[in-house]
Order: sequence, then structure tokens, then C-alpha cells
Amino acid sequence: MNEKGIGGGRNACRWYDGTSGMKRAYDAGMLDKKWIDEYCMNGGQGCVRKKRFEEEGYVSPDYVLPDGTEDKKLKKWVTGK
Repeated sequence: MNEKGIGGGRNACRWYDGTSGMKRAYDAGMLDKKWIDEYCMNGGQGCVRKKRFEEEGYVSPDYVLPDGTEDKKLKKWVTGK
């Protein structure tokens, strides 16, 4: 388990690693833990980002949340605009 109480023996999504936009945003304090708990630590169940990547090869922008919505705060942080 890391310093923020994420990880350990839970069912982490296979894509929740250093390449994950959600992990980077969470680690930077830009994303609420509920997103990580509900999607990333639930094996990616219901995650639109994971589904699109695995089925279409589409990499969602880092400001798209697991439910498919855009987060304006994240978008500004990611794009600088």
C-alpha cells in the first residue's frame, strides 16, 4: 500500500501504473480518491477509459474521468489552458 492508502492486495486495474493518467492526477493531488477506489481499485469495472483502450486502442486524454466525463480542473492542469 502506498502513502495515500491506495493499493495493497486490492483488485487494482492492470492499467493503474506509471502510465495511468488517473494515477498521475491522484498522486499530484488533483483527483479525489473516490475515483481510484470506485474504478481503479475495482479491477477497472465500469471504467470507460479502460473499455475504450482495450476495445478500440483509444487512449483517453488525462482529463477524462473513468466515467467518461471531462474534469475541467484536470483539463486545465493537463493542458495548461
